[in-house]
Amino acid sequence: MRPRPRGPRPGKRRGTGLTDTARRIIRLNYGFQLLFNLLWWMPVFYAYQKTAGLSDGQIFGIQSIYYVAFCLFEIPTGLIADRIGTRNCLRAGAVVMTAANLAPVVSASYTGFLVHFLAIAAGRSLTSGAASAYLYDGLRAEKCDEHYLRAEGTARAMGLAAKVVCWPLVGPLMAVVHAAPYVLSAASAAGSLACAVLLPRVAGAGDGTGKGDGGRRGGAFLRDAGSALRCVASSRWLALVMVQGVAVFTLSRICQVNLFQPILLDHGIAESSHGGVLAAMTVAEAVASARPQWLSRRLPPVAWVSVLSLALAGTLAAMTFGGPWAVVTLLCLFAAATGFAFPVQRKLVNDAVPADAPRATLLSVESIVDRAACALAAIAAGAYLSAGHLDALLWHSALATAVLLGGFQLLLRSGAVARERDGTRKAASPEASRANAGVPRAGDAGAVDPEAADRLTG
Repeated sequence: MRPRPRGPRPGKRRGTGLTDTARRIIRLNYGFQLLFNLLWWMPVFYAYQKTAGLSDGQIFGIQSIYYVAFCLFEIPTGLIADRIGTRNCLRAGAVVMTAANLAPVVSASYTGFLVHFLAIAAGRSLTSGAASAYLYDGLRAEKCDEHYLRAEGTARAMGLAAKVVCWPLVGPLMAVVHAAPYVLSAASAAGSLACAVLLPRVAGAGDGTGKGDGGRRGGAFLRDAGSALRCVASSRWLALVMVQGVAVFTLSRICQVNLFQPILLDHGIAESSHGGVLAAMTVAEAVASARPQWLSRRLPPVAWVSVLSLALAGTLAAMTFGGPWAVVTLLCLFAAATGFAFPVQRKLVNDAVPADAPRATLLSVESIVDRAACALAAIAAGAYLSAGHLDALLWHSALATAVLLGGFQLLLRSGAVARERDGTRKAASPEASRANAGVPRAGDAGAVDPEAADRLTG
């Protein structure tokens, strides 16, 4: 009989306060988040599709369909995770993502790229909430939930670092094997599937334990959806804050994803350099999103979001002037402004949600509105680019943002909205929140800083 290997037994805590199972969950979560989100094709997908023979109208039409599909897929995926379990949902998402990244390799055509982006939307919606839910439930089951915030933040930091390292290599790799970005993305997604398969079964993270009460959960979901819509309709302040966020999300998404390559190509920046530029933008956005406290307190948060939105619009307009280096600098400034704006905007929305409202459903409503606006913007961008009017697109985007924010400020100064905003601020104060919802104080076990959580999920 062989002697048992020495070492801590399952469930035994080490010096860091983590059990072996908790340590395994955290490490596998790092691997899953890094590999699942490592899309090697991101810096070059526009030029890749142009090389495959797609027109600007087709490319941006696919992007519009992608945003609409993401809206539709995001609605039922929470119910799916409840029914099949978060761990199984992660596995399903990784399988879909692996197949999605191979679609352009199999068929570099309009149909192939359309299937690719539809599958990307499905795969990402399956894992968008399931990954965090599994990590939280798994650590809580091991009584290590105080490590959740750091684990979530470290996973995001590792993912950003991987993109900064890998994206500059895309151009040289494409020169060797043209389909390399999609093959490597599929390999990364397959690696995330391996991590998901190795995730341990833990109490609370689920493996389909909700199947028996699917009807009841579905009814609760419909009630929350109706309550959320009524809440938005009855709260001018919440609706206005959501509308203000549309400008930030749409400008950032359209510029950094859809117009990123057309802008660089228009200024003579070679495709082989696009990965390096996107990596620099990623660094700028990551630093800014982690440091919203650098913004002066002389302006309230709602004013900062408007100022940063105008900065995004002005940066877009300024890209019509200057040479390649000026455009790269402006893109990095655009990314930094986006990084500052997102956590502030998300905190504004969370503060505007009434205490008794379905918060998660309302945040999903905001996400759906943002992506619906992106779908319309992608169609317009395709029409402008097809006509060769990139500079006009940038200027008109800036002017539309200024008009939207001007109307927002007029409504913001109306008496009814001001009174409602003041009432929401009082209701959202830490003391009132703890009294209404039993939220633990900052020093209590399990307490989470909302602002830190916003930064980590940005």
